[in-house]
Amino acid sequence: MANLTTSYMGFTLKNPIIAASSGLTNSLNDLIELENAGVSAVVLKSLFEEEIRLEIDKDILRMQKENFIYPEIMDFYDTIQRVEDSLTNYIKLIADAKNKINIPVIASINCITSEKWPYYAKTLQDAGADGIELNIALLPTDLHRSRTANEKLHFEIIEEVKQHINIPIAVKISYFSSNLALFIKHLSETGINSLVLFNRFYSPDININEFEIVSSNIFSSPEESTIPLRWIALMSGPVNCDLAASTGIHDGAGVIKQLLAGAKAVQVASALYKNGKNHIKAMLNEIANWMNVHNYKNITDYIGKMSQDNINNPASFERIQFMKYFSGK
Repeated sequence: MANLTTSYMGFTLKNPIIAASSGLTNSLNDLIELENAGVSAVVLKSLFEEEIRLEIDKDILRMQKENFIYPEIMDFYDTIQRVEDSLTNYIKLIADAKNKINIPVIASINCITSEKWPYYAKTLQDAGADGIELNIALLPTDLHRSRTANEKLHFEIIEEVKQHINIPIAVKISYFSSNLALFIKHLSETGINSLVLFNRFYSPDININEFEIVSSNIFSSPEESTIPLRWIALMSGPVNCDLAASTGIHDGAGVIKQLLAGAKAVQVASALYKNGKNHIKAMLNEIANWMNVHNYKNITDYIGKMSQDNINNPASFERIQFMKYFSGK
């Protein structure tokens, strides 16, 4: 019987499949269904830093509302009230989930600065969150902000949050860095428990008939999994924390590949939107069958087996040109 147990973020998980932060992790019923389907942990749909900062400022806005009658202030106050309700519901979801499900519940904050909000992470901890995932979503488009400043912000956020909580921390990052390997290595040395490679941004497109900006590629495709695969294979040896793969993992084979590269766990969302929550069972069966065929009793027997540190041709993961396929033949 294949043992799918893995260790991630300090948790002992019954298998390596985690439900990623998405609309599917935003209600208690969904969380219960995900646990019944077989996921080993859930990352709640992200709170946005802007929501938390508005919550912090609500008392000031209330005071303004009492003393001024400008319509803009009234509108802003109404927005604050909706945000407050959102935060209250988020805290309630954590508490309710801890009473109803038996797998780790990881809160998520989508953050872009280290100002004001980090102490709020303790509120999520106090509500019962088992861990916190910081989704640091920076698209480096500011021409007045240096590469160093962009990367420094990650360390500032981590340091500020660490001052307020003692539960495990995962950091989800993008691959936009001029020296990604060194960046990942330095992040892993901050005392965090895990790095999640990688977050996936909204992708704009253009409707050429309506002249509008529209969404595209809402769901990931299996082809996208090769980006985290490469970097997990390259970095699973040098880093000082766990690695999890995210984006493009749609079946059991996709999970196995990331584990072979060195991931301790994977996060899935698009596969569940496309195939339903019970697709987790099919993925787990595929992993177990593969392990039986290859005589692996435990996941730990093959995690990192195909990382750069453990293969005969380490340069395979560093090659960037299609020499074999486009060599003029």
